[in-house]
Amino acid sequence: MSKIVLITGGNRGLGRADALFAAKKGIDSIITYRNNKDEAEAVVADIEKQGQKAVALQLDTGDIHAFDGFVESVKQALKDTWQREDFDFLVNNAGHGLYQPITDVTEEEFDSIVNVHFKGVFFLTQKLLPIMKDGGRIINISTGLTRFSQPGSGVYAAAKGAVEILTHYLALELGKRHISAITVAPGAIATDFGGGRTRDNQDINQFISSVTALGRAGEADDIGGVVASLLTDETKWISGTRIEVSGGMRL
Repeated sequence: MSKIVLITGGNRGLGRADALFAAKKGIDSIITYRNNKDEAEAVVADIEKQGQKAVALQLDTGDIHAFDGFVESVKQALKDTWQREDFDFLVNNAGHGLYQPITDVTEEEFDSIVNVHFKGVFFLTQKLLPIMKDGGRIINISTGLTRFSQPGSGVYAAAKGAVEILTHYLALELGKRHISAITVAPGAIATDFGGGRTRDNQDINQFISSVTALGRAGEADDIGGVVASLLTDETKWISGTRIEVSGGMRL
């Protein structure tokens, strides 16, 4: 029986890479998308080409009141597609950026970041835990910006810092169920995140390359392979820690 990973924001960027690399390791996926259903269905098709099963479900991870309905959708998908009542792994990946000095951040912008990157992660995980299989794993995607600082990223990094602390407590409190919790902290990645800044802005890309030991900005596949490896039995003894995947950025 294949194991199942639920990946938020699995229709693009890092989440897409996570799902495709998981499929290579024989792991099925439930991916979520906020708006772009066609994009999500294309990821499902790519996973199925690898011989694995996948389902795409709509979810706004900043809309906490929608989580009960989403959990019911997950239960139905598990029953219909896998004839199961539980899943194995959760990857809290969905998110968006904010590039704004602290002096200029509005309350609306603040709430949007915190709702998606911390409050949403907290309560979605809480709601899903009853249908997560004992011995499973939670991976929370953070950022290198919790270790080094970049002007304009204060609110985003602070929310991710909260998630990193949450990961410690998830590992501690869920250990009795043999559920591990890990933070994966990417460096700057050349995707469409933040409007594609790292990918499309040559000056930003060159700066990142200049402060990265391996000499380039990251790609989604650099992260997807790491996340997928953390869903295997070979890495089951890792819990409660932060793994930075940045190519040696700002050492």
